Amino acid sequence: MKNLVLPTALICAGSTKVLAFAPAFVPYHQEQRSHPYPFRATALSAGGFEWEDPVEQFDQGVENPFKNPEILEAGGEGEGSEAEGMKIDPARLLGPRLQGSNLYFIGMMGSGKSAVGDIVARRMGTYNFLDTDAIIEQATGTTIPAIFEAEGEDGFREAEAQVLDTVHAYVRCVVSTGGGIVCRLGNWSKLQTGIVVWLDVAPEVIIKRIEGDTNRPLLQADDPLQKLKDLLEERKDKYAQADVRIEITEEMDADAVADMVVRELHDFIDDNPPAWKKAKAKAQAEGLDWVQ
Repeated sequence: MKNLVLPTALICAGSTKVLAFAPAFVPYHQEQRSHPYPFRATALSAGGFEWEDPVEQFDQGVENPFKNPEILEAGGEGEGSEAEGMKIDPARLLGPRLQGSNLYFIGMMGSGKSAVGDIVARRMGTYNFLDTDAIIEQATGTTIPAIFEAEGEDGFREAEAQVLDTVHAYVRCVVSTGGGIVCRLGNWSKLQTGIVVWLDVAPEVIIKRIEGDTNRPLLQADDPLQKLKDLLEERKDKYAQADVRIEITEEMDADAVADMVVRELHDFIDDNPPAWKKAKAKAQAEGLDWVQ
């Protein structure tokens, strides 16, 4: 049987399908270098040359709202102001702190990657949501079960890798991925260009969510629960390489999970500052204030 190849619409402009697939934003390599918030970079004299302090360019003065609750309070300019008494959604503050880095949701089928990813992207406001499974179906004009039936799992994984290869070239995206995307080592080089979030849900919880769902080819088995457990065992070490792990219990709905994702992402950014910020903090701690 002929190997499955995604239409060139996924990669090349000029076809009709690309219009339906292509997100309404610009690929990273074509992006205009502008910042969502205006700033004025100050030229500083340092060691005989001029440079621009990256704090002014990239930091934008946004901090972790969970460690600085006053940030959540928007101060109105006067009585009756629209901002008076309003609170800022902490998710809105993720955008400037992420500086365009993509968010990739990984985890088992039925873990809520699409639902939670969509909520997080909507709350952030400046990020777009993409679902790799939905893109595959749109680009091929068929369903995932049909792809599995015609091409097998290997054919589907090849299509999935092609989609990820295209998607990761974009910025400011929240991306929901297929449960098995972590199985290919080559996919990790794409995922690690952004921040990877693992939605960790017990198989017993997942099976209740997807009971009766016939759109899960890998679960069309005599014992779906055992199949889920076997798949999780195979993938768990790979999932554990994620930057952020969200342990989800049965009583948590998608909104509660999204809340936890937002909080954990803010903490992750605090714990993993950009290299320039760490270097500058180290220099200042050592008294090396060499910028005049």
